[in-house]
Amino acid sequence: MSGMDDRRDNFEKKFAFQEKQSFDVEARCSKLFGLWAAEKLGLMNEDAMTYAMTIVEANLEEAGFEDILRTVRKDFAAKGIEIVEEDMLRALDTTLAEAKRQLSEG
Repeated sequence: MSGMDDRRDNFEKKFAFQEKQSFDVEARCSKLFGLWAAEKLGLMNEDAMTYAMTIVEANLEEAGFEDILRTVRKDFAAKGIEIVEEDMLRALDTTLAEAKRQLSEG
């Protein structure tokens, strides 16, 4: 029975590791996307970092990235910034790839 317990424990550890890794990638991506959006909003330095952290927090609302896209769209609209949806999605793809790269490098 010990072999089955070991297999179960290993599976649970692997699952927990993958979940944490996925969470870390999403959080890093949200931060990078927030910094991208902050630049478009004209924010710099600490204001840009503060804004990026609000995007990280917004990502906790629901699974996936629709919550941060919705937040950034609203903030752009409030500032009168027009942006093509494809540009936002391209920026999100770029920041996701960068987040994965950064975290894989340690």
